[in-house]
Amino acid sequence: MAALAATATPLAAEGEWKDLFDGKTLKGWTQRNGTATYTVENGTIKGVTKSGSPNSFLCTDELYGDFELKFEVKVHNNLNSGVQIRSQTKGGPTGRVNGPQVEIEASGGNGAEAGYVYGEACGGWMTPKDKLKPHKHFKDGEWNAYRVVAKGPSIKVWINGEMISDLVDEEKFKSHPKGFIGLQVHGIGKRDEKWDVQWRNLKLRTL
Repeated sequence: MAALAATATPLAAEGEWKDLFDGKTLKGWTQRNGTATYTVENGTIKGVTKSGSPNSFLCTDELYGDFELKFEVKVHNNLNSGVQIRSQTKGGPTGRVNGPQVEIEASGGNGAEAGYVYGEACGGWMTPKDKLKPHKHFKDGEWNAYRVVAKGPSIKVWINGEMISDLVDEEKFKSHPKGFIGLQVHGIGKRDEKWDVQWRNLKLRTL
């Protein structure tokens, strides 16, 4: 779908929770990269894959540095996804989205990497290899509650109340101290599948 330019929601006072999604419209969000479709359905943001599209991102118009973010997500078992934090575009507003990404991935039979932090278009996994251990805290086919706390170079992630990641990355904080929140629909190549990922109850407070 076409990029959705919208007036940003009013800034909340420091420490005050604000809704990033009003449950009815995509006001305050703009699509960057890719041609996946983003719609509002039953109080959720629903992203659906499109054949031939690269990774797509629905991004907040507001930029955030230190914050606590909470959201719920449900994803098709065959689709990889993620939520960008402190992210930016290379070469202007229409450039490649890049920055830290909190991984969203079904656990499958052997566990997976949901909740770890990946450097989208900026170096690959930020979570150290020795800590990148598959787990099953992500519940396949169900809603999963994420909590992300980004403070300085520290990024902490919980899924369903379990701490998954406790990362400190000084270099990435230097290059990405502040940026947008982005909801990813991962590219699936030339496959003609309509796999979806849904988000709801997206709330953020600045720290």
